[in-house]
Amino acid sequence: MLRIVVIIFSIFFFESLSFSQDEYFLTLRYDKVHLRQGPSSEYPIKILYKKKFLPVLIQDKSDNFRKIRDHENNSGWIHISQLSKKKAAIVINEESIMFKNPTIYSKPLAILKKGRLAKIIKCKESWCKAKSGKYKGWLKKDSLWGLL
Repeated sequence: MLRIVVIIFSIFFFESLSFSQDEYFLTLRYDKVHLRQGPSSEYPIKILYKKKFLPVLIQDKSDNFRKIRDHENNSGWIHISQLSKKKAAIVINEESIMFKNPTIYSKPLAILKKGRLAKIIKCKESWCKAKSGKYKGWLKKDSLWGLL
């Protein structure tokens, strides 16, 4: 009986270790941010991002650097000072309609093309209120990348 308890405890313990580091989204704080090959400013720059509020998925950390992945599956390291907790998302469908209210039966306000950046104001179950350019309205959550 004790052996069974030890085995069950071991399974739960090691399983919790594999999921202990949750991934989460942040956004780029500035218009120019360097993505580096490693977790130090000594590593070469892979990509120069030129879009403030671009959402990135945080996958790992090392001191003051975070390993990120972007919407195009580029990955590398960014200094934590270059990241912000403000919420934004990118439209991943070819076209996504922004509505006045969180229902497809409300007034359509704009059609957002794939790759369009939207600043997130708040989210409900399957909808997010967002601002993109001069438009403010509701987008379906499943048409956005940058939210969990």
